Amino acid sequence: MVMTGRRITHWYSTLFASLGLLLPLAGCFLFHSAYTEAGGTGEAAIGEQHDMPFDAHDAYLYARDALESQGLVEESTPDQKIVTQWRDADNPPGFFSSLLGVHPQYRYVVEITPDTPRRSTIVVNVETQDIPQDQLSNYKASTRIGLFQKIDAFARANPPNTGTPAEGGVNYALLPGEDLRGLAKRVTGNGDNWEQIAHDNGLKSPTDTAGVKSVWVRNTMLKPVASGSTSEAKPQ
Repeated sequence: MVMTGRRITHWYSTLFASLGLLLPLAGCFLFHSAYTEAGGTGEAAIGEQHDMPFDAHDAYLYARDALESQGLVEESTPDQKIVTQWRDADNPPGFFSSLLGVHPQYRYVVEITPDTPRRSTIVVNVETQDIPQDQLSNYKASTRIGLFQKIDAFARANPPNTGTPAEGGVNYALLPGEDLRGLAKRVTGNGDNWEQIAHDNGLKSPTDTAGVKSVWVRNTMLKPVASGSTSEAKPQ
């Protein structure tokens, strides 16, 4: 078939127009593939946990207070789950990320798991976007914002309500990381009094506190209260 000059010109015009439409699409496809393979839009998560000597509801309240003190809470749900706001990460976006307008960022998802009626576990997952795998640990809640230390500090400053103390003594909440020897030192002034406290509460050793939310201490063992000061709890 013989083509005239006008037909050849039209054929080339059509060919180049088609290529002009296909190349951007192909470019997008190749660009997206390379970007995804590089982990640009990929999401990742890394988790950690913290045991609490309190029931799940109290642990949830302490976790929420600690996050709110950092201005992080985005939403909380009745099923004791907390999701924080997305925050920009330290590392700059990669080349492909910049072109797509993607910024490296992270957030925390906190869930409370009841272990026993008196103990629970706080599980914190840090979710990230466009952050290299080898940098994920930099954004863990324990290292990034000292979350677990803040939770324990809130618990020490505001011990949970332990209910009505038993007659003749006071019910004390165990602080995070505290055993019977530490409690005895704190409320009686003598750590060796842990043995009598353990006997009164049916416990076997200073560390036999799993699932124990409060410990009863008889009035006769309590430190005297200095004039003009207040005690942690009033004997009943």
